[in-house]
Amino acid sequence: MHIAIVQHEIEWESPERNFEALRPLIDEAAATGAELITLTETFSWGFSMNTDRVNEPVDGPSTQFLLGEAARTGAWIVGSIPVRPAGAELPHNRMTFAGPDGSVETYDKIHPFSFSGEDQSYRAGSERRTMKIADLRITPFVCFDLRFADEFWDLAPTTDCYLIVANWPASRRAHWQHLLLARAIENQAWVVAANRVGSDPNVDYAGDSMIIDPFGEVVARGDETTSIVSADVDPERVSEIRTAYPFLEDRR
Repeated sequence: MHIAIVQHEIEWESPERNFEALRPLIDEAAATGAELITLTETFSWGFSMNTDRVNEPVDGPSTQFLLGEAARTGAWIVGSIPVRPAGAELPHNRMTFAGPDGSVETYDKIHPFSFSGEDQSYRAGSERRTMKIADLRITPFVCFDLRFADEFWDLAPTTDCYLIVANWPASRRAHWQHLLLARAIENQAWVVAANRVGSDPNVDYAGDSMIIDPFGEVVARGDETTSIVSADVDPERVSEIRTAYPFLEDRR
């Protein structure tokens, strides 16, 4: 599967402006032949704790944007959205996969980032997910989830690719880079990681979106600018590495 990352800036708490800015970038990503295009965490709002304002219903504008772009391009489109189900006090930070056929798959961020107060503004998810898109088994995670290796370990046997969306700050740039490499190497799986660039009222971001193969080789990487990062992600490479180096069999 050819996967493209849209590494982009986010206009603070301005979904319509972000939709407008993202459409030509999605077109650019689709032109690479991408079957799946991933945006970043909270791609339409920014990483805001103002969830009295920053929240949407399950079928809200950001979900409809993803579905519309998927139908328009013929590719799966992914990003996370502050989704508040009916009757819920707080929203989830919900990673949403929109298919070109109108199907939707979701994952709710399990580990809210308490350092920034996300745990006070967003509900923690409780279900880990692995979904199959075409011939690729994809396990999604969101930003701070990256620090919890056990979550990745548990799902490794049935995962070809970890797909991570983030608003990871430039001040911990080295952590992002090294943790992504570690997750690929220790689980012998692809890692596709989309991080934003630019700044919001609180934080600067450095991008460094990456596609890493199951042997820990970086096959595509973004810099600090708005850009498209893409590569072929082949599940056969996972089988090849796990057969040549059967390390997962020794995991306890």
